[in-house]
Amino acid sequence: MTPRPLLLCALVAVLPLAACGEYRGLETVHQPVVAQTDYALDLLAGPDGLGGGEAQRLRGWLDVLAPAAGATIAIDDPAASPAARAEIAALASARGLRLAPAAASHGDTPPPGTLRVVVTRATASVPSCQAPGASATLVNFDAHTSGAFGCAINGTLAAMIADPNDLVRGKRDDGAGAAASGAKAIGAWRKAAPSGGGGTVVKSESTGGR
Repeated sequence: MTPRPLLLCALVAVLPLAACGEYRGLETVHQPVVAQTDYALDLLAGPDGLGGGEAQRLRGWLDVLAPAAGATIAIDDPAASPAARAEIAALASARGLRLAPAAASHGDTPPPGTLRVVVTRATASVPSCQAPGASATLVNFDAHTSGAFGCAINGTLAAMIADPNDLVRGKRDDGAGAAASGAKAIGAWRKAAPSGGGGTVVKSESTGGR
């Protein structure tokens, strides 16, 4: 007959080993989460384009909003004014914004004589890595991964990706310009003079104060 104190000690020693089996695979549980925020602005517009002073108001709104390059801008225009769309597209292109084909629905339509500009800003983060995980055990008999496994690579991916929506939908490679870009880079490398002659010195160019 096994004495009860020894049996309890054996159970206590087994419990930590059972709790170590939470992360057994190589697929991390810490995945990037994409959040989107829409900002809308109604502008006066007509057949000839935006109303007087509306382009300046849109420019100031974008300056305050400061959307990052790669954010999308959409136009909800019931009148479908080509002149107004061209003005907005020019302002968006100057700030590196991509013009979306359609604006997200907000449950209402712009009033007559106006159009709505919607800027969608997407961010990616790994919120599950913000809270400190459980302390790692010294005994790891089953070679399980740690609780923070994947935070470094996925956190870096979320911070560096140009369009966070690509983490959700992906991006199809149509191959356009890939061969030309590769040939241009290889050609520049082959034409460069040897490093001893200063051929690889990068030319310094001014960015105009930007």
